[in-house]
Amino acid sequence: MTETVIGAPAAVTHRRVLKVALPIVLSNATVPILGAVDVGVVGQMGEAAPIGAVALGAIILSTAYWIFGFLRMGTVGLVGQAEGAGDKAEVSAWLTRALLVAMAGGLGLIALQPLVFWAALQLAPASEEVESLARAYLSIRIWTAPAAIAVYALTGWLVAMERTSGVFWVQLVMNGVNIALDLLFVLVFDWGVNGVAVATAIAEVTGAGLALWFCRAAFQRPDWRDWSRIFDRAKLIRMALLNTDILLRSAMLMIIFSSFVFIGAKFGDVTLAANEVLVQFMYITAYAMDGFAFAAETLIARAFGRGDRANVRRSALLTTVWGGVVCVTMAAAFAFAGSWIIDVMAKDADVQQTARIFLPYMVIAPLVGCIAWMMDGIYIGAMRSRDMRNMMALSFAIYWAAIFILLPLLGNHGLWIALLISFAARGLTLGLRYPALEASAEKR
Repeated sequence: MTETVIGAPAAVTHRRVLKVALPIVLSNATVPILGAVDVGVVGQMGEAAPIGAVALGAIILSTAYWIFGFLRMGTVGLVGQAEGAGDKAEVSAWLTRALLVAMAGGLGLIALQPLVFWAALQLAPASEEVESLARAYLSIRIWTAPAAIAVYALTGWLVAMERTSGVFWVQLVMNGVNIALDLLFVLVFDWGVNGVAVATAIAEVTGAGLALWFCRAAFQRPDWRDWSRIFDRAKLIRMALLNTDILLRSAMLMIIFSSFVFIGAKFGDVTLAANEVLVQFMYITAYAMDGFAFAAETLIARAFGRGDRANVRRSALLTTVWGGVVCVTMAAAFAFAGSWIIDVMAKDADVQQTARIFLPYMVIAPLVGCIAWMMDGIYIGAMRSRDMRNMMALSFAIYWAAIFILLPLLGNHGLWIALLISFAARGLTLGLRYPALEASAEKR
């Protein structure tokens, strides 16, 4: 029998938003450091091939694991709404379901590793030496796929429960262990590319173990192993539909960003490099925005679980205000310091000059994209995944129409404008659907 305990709702305040958001912002700040250390330690070997192998292997596994990114977003909505409704049994049960999906996905990748590696290397061919080293790297890291994917589910549960300080410590410890073992295995033991792979594998298992410990409250109730509840057909179908919509939406978004890179390559190496430098500005903005999008996810989910329309509106408003502050700050920073950042990231004079030409688009991007990024968090919390999928499909079509029209006329300028149009289209279409989302929160 489901236990439902609903107390007075906690007030949605600026302090509560920041309490959820800031640990995510801080944990995201550690991500670029890890990538730099991975490249730096293999760079000490004095050869180009190890650097290429680590970069290639890492992107292959990151893409494979990204497929399961729906586990984080879906888990936030499902657990957050159960917590808001006071359904403690489902708070535990949803985590078990998500971990079972992570385990199945990880074991599937291990079983299919020859096919996965072959397909990936066909799509991204490299020299024989780089491919050989990349295969060695992949063959080590693949064995911790269940742990790596489980971190998505565990992170989603922690965000839903507003325990983002746990997410911060998981990220910090995981990256810290990875960096320390990188230095030990590569620079001291001289294990080369294999050392980087072993370090990352150990870090992933460590991170999953620590995340499980932070989620221990879910396992203090017997419901986490109530298999008749866990395998309830209606709940599994609900989870499958939600996650499928999120996966399709994310796939379309990835295609947009991938096509931006591939189309930009047609304008030559200098333009491709300049675009890549500027795209890093977008990643910086996304890392800063994530915290407030995550806050929107959990606060909206809890308000939905209670059927509290007023707090849905307040949560959406406060998190979007803070997201807007971040976006305006990023835009101003790029406007005033963008040229300096470009010079730090790229030493080639032609790349620097070309990046400056297109810098205004990156100044505009945070302002145009802010609503879309915040609406993602709002819709995830509300579990309005069908709207997310459909509005993403509409924005996807608008992006390709803009590419078709603007690219022949404006070249790389047209490419940047099409990307910004896709941001604006997603924000506008989701914004137009927001009143229906808010109305659906009311108890019936």
